[in-house]
Amino acid sequence: MQKALFVSLVWMAFLGGARLQKKNATISMSGPTMFKQQDGSALFQAICQGCHMPNARGAVGAGSYPALAHNERLAAAAYPVITILKGRKSMPPLAAYLSDAQVAAVVNYVRTHFDNAYPDVVSQEMVANARQSR
Repeated sequence: MQKALFVSLVWMAFLGGARLQKKNATISMSGPTMFKQQDGSALFQAICQGCHMPNARGAVGAGSYPALAHNERLAAAAYPVITILKGRKSMPPLAAYLSDAQVAAVVNYVRTHFDNAYPDVVSQEMVANARQSR
């Protein structure tokens, strides 16, 4: 319970800081809740690498952040899509902060980088369908 509260507080602090955009900021949002990055690599750098590390090898410390590098779970395209939209364990849901195109972009990036080679492309439509399912 304390871990979940800590993660929630860190996430809220992050979002509060991201709203205070600075010129040339790496992490920025286009509105009060949406990230402005559109490219999968830029989204990974702005959102994912803080926990999963720049090399996507994961980390253990204040929480346990699984490796995305050489991750066989990513073979099923729906797995990362649902994880990003709805959250999983310590990861908060990001559906309110990312468009369908952004989710598809970052999923396709991770699934084709970091020793992952999953060629089937995740489309915006796939993300929209996952977003609507409960």
